[in-house]
Amino acid sequence: MVHVSVASPAGAYTVGNTSFFRYIVRLAEAGLPLHGEDREALQMLAAIPHAFFDDEEMVWGRGWRVVPPATLDDWPVLESTPQRVRAAFETARRILWENAAPVGISAREIVAIEDELDAVFTILERAEKAGFAVNISYVS
Repeated sequence: MVHVSVASPAGAYTVGNTSFFRYIVRLAEAGLPLHGEDREALQMLAAIPHAFFDDEEMVWGRGWRVVPPATLDDWPVLESTPQRVRAAFETARRILWENAAPVGISAREIVAIEDELDAVFTILERAEKAGFAVNISYVS
C-alpha cells in the first residue's frame, strides 16, 4: 500500500490508492513520448520523495524543490505552490486519459483516481486561498 500525503497549514489529504501512485505520481516511468511542459510536470511528480528518503542531494525543478528532513523525526517533502502542483496533476490526468490503453489502466482505476484528484484539488484550493505552499511525500 502506498500513501501519498498532500499537506499545507490550510489542510491535508492522504491518498491511499495504489493506482493513483502508479498512474499519476509515477506516470513518467510509463515510457510515453512527452515534450516540454508535459515532461516537466511529470518529472515534478516523479520527484515526490519517499518519507524515509535519506539522500542529502538537493532535488529541484522549475517552481518546486525537495526539502530534506530538518530533524531525525522529520522527513523530506516536495514543496511547491498549489497552482504548480495542480497544473502537474492536471497534466498527468490529461496524459493518462490520452494514453489509457498503452499504460493498461482499467476503467475502475480511472474512476478511483478521479475521486482522489477531486479531493486533492480541494486541499490545493484551500492552500491557494490561504497563500500557503504545499508539501507532498509518500510512504509505502
